[in-house]
Amino acid sequence: MKIQNMTFKEGKELKVRVKPADHCARFAINIGHDPSNIALHFNPRFNSSGDTNTIVCNSLSGGCWGSEHRERNFPFVRGMESKFYISFNSSQFYVRLPNGCMMNFPNRLGAPQYNHFELTGDAKIVGIKMK
Repeated sequence: MKIQNMTFKEGKELKVRVKPADHCARFAINIGHDPSNIALHFNPRFNSSGDTNTIVCNSLSGGCWGSEHRERNFPFVRGMESKFYISFNSSQFYVRLPNGCMMNFPNRLGAPQYNHFELTGDAKIVGIKMK
């Protein structure tokens, strides 16, 4: 699922409700300018690429990936709907996970707004709300 021209601005909060499939190995939320310039690649992995129950975050600039950040706090469950919240400023993305814990990731592209949102993998979006 892709949303173009979304205008997600610094200081706004994006509420995402997602339901991973019963067989989900991984899914990802990508927020950025376009598919080659992703400021936040938020990638919960149930069992994929050598990671088990790990959230991997990264950024993509000009088609080149940066260094990965791994979060071991993993509150996602296959087949169950979860909601989490994403906000950002010029230096950081902040993600409030479904269990209420916070994690952050650098805003490596440093832009004050992004207009590309994409979900990939074995999950479906149940709802998206911006406030």
